[in-house]
Amino acid sequence: MTRLTPATEADIAEVSRQLGRPARDIVAIAARCICGKPTVVHTAPRLADGTPFPTTYYLTHRGATAAVSTLEASGFMAGLQARLAEEPDLAAAYQAAHEAYIADRDKTAHELSLDVPEIAGISAGGMPSRVKCLHALIGHSLAAGPGVNPIGDLALAACSWSPTKCVCESH
Repeated sequence: MTRLTPATEADIAEVSRQLGRPARDIVAIAARCICGKPTVVHTAPRLADGTPFPTTYYLTHRGATAAVSTLEASGFMAGLQARLAEEPDLAAAYQAAHEAYIADRDKTAHELSLDVPEIAGISAGGMPSRVKCLHALIGHSLAAGPGVNPIGDLALAACSWSPTKCVCESH
């Protein structure tokens, strides 16, 4: 279960600064840095302009996104992809993460009275069979907590950034 907190105006301004553009359709903050700044946002499944948006959990923290980009560039995803093929228990847990992600998004869609059939059955990060975007998978792990997304958990453990140590530019 995610640990959502309401997004304040200060949160929206910080996320916009982190992204370098105006933040869009944030429903809540799904994870925070140890200093309290947003790390992962929970985004509406349909943007205000009508665009379907399947990426419910979006990693915004600059230190985290830079470290995850470096991890992706290292070839780490290929190793995780191979493990999915070799480890049935890991693949089953990843399938469950996919289902949990969709359930979270569907709950938000229901709460916001949104119908988004275009993204039915689609989660993020390549789930349930591919490892495509560690930013999305780590975002899900940070939002849902350890044990929900095993690939996100493995990537977070291998990442040079940690949610337990603040590397924000300013406090």
